[in-house]
Amino acid sequence: MSGHSGLAGEAITLCLVGAGNMGGAMLRGWLEAGTDPALITVLDPSPPPAMSDMLKSYSVRHVTEAAHVGVVDFVLVAVKPQIIAAVLKDLGPLIGSETVLASVAAGTLIAQLEVPFAGKASRIIRVMPNTPALIGQAISVCVANEGVTQQQRKTVIGLLEAIGDVAWVEDEALIDAVTGVSGSGPAYVFYLAEALAAAGEAAGLPAALASQLAVATVAGAGNLLKQSDEDAATLRSNVTSPNGTTQAALEVLMADDGLGPLMKEAVAAATNRSKELAG
Repeated sequence: MSGHSGLAGEAITLCLVGAGNMGGAMLRGWLEAGTDPALITVLDPSPPPAMSDMLKSYSVRHVTEAAHVGVVDFVLVAVKPQIIAAVLKDLGPLIGSETVLASVAAGTLIAQLEVPFAGKASRIIRVMPNTPALIGQAISVCVANEGVTQQQRKTVIGLLEAIGDVAWVEDEALIDAVTGVSGSGPAYVFYLAEALAAAGEAAGLPAALASQLAVATVAGAGNLLKQSDEDAATLRSNVTSPNGTTQAALEVLMADDGLGPLMKEAVAAATNRSKELAG
């Protein structure tokens, strides 16, 4: 996991609503970063077995109803978009005048997240993380409404840095494009590894070796890109010798009907679907 601070050193109370893959990754990050378990309550009617074991081993309070929690400083909702409307209706007991509600549910607008506030001034942050959160290497993009203070933003940054990097946008409409690039993006990379392995097998490599080469290449190149001071275009150029093998391949990938236009089309499709889901 990354060595970020989470809630360490901050005496704020937090209720994590939903302890599935994303919620569980966040909780693990907070606890491994040294957050006091006494500050955290997990609200989930049926957490996965591995999560139940973690709750017990760290002595994190676990409840099945919001009425058993009371008002907290932060509510972080990590449930599927399909059930969030029903979940929000029951979160009123957690909400006080200073409470911030943050949600990672795709396609759920800030306006829709106001339900638990029941007339109180709302403090809401919408977050779009991605699945590398499971290994502490997510990128989470946030947008806040006007009720959220700068200090509350800083606290949310601490929470999210436990699972990776954090960025902000000021226009909620941009979250749809963020979803198309980074939210759905890991699937594109996984498919690249699949396609590269299949191409290697078609070129005569044994299936197992082709898969090994594809996975190691995608993972290694990704790490190199993240750790390098040079941008992707420069790193690509560095690998490409004039009239060499890489150039021959890139002439296919960078053709007018190659990967660039296809990726634009894919991201646009995901962005548009995100807009549809938001209604």
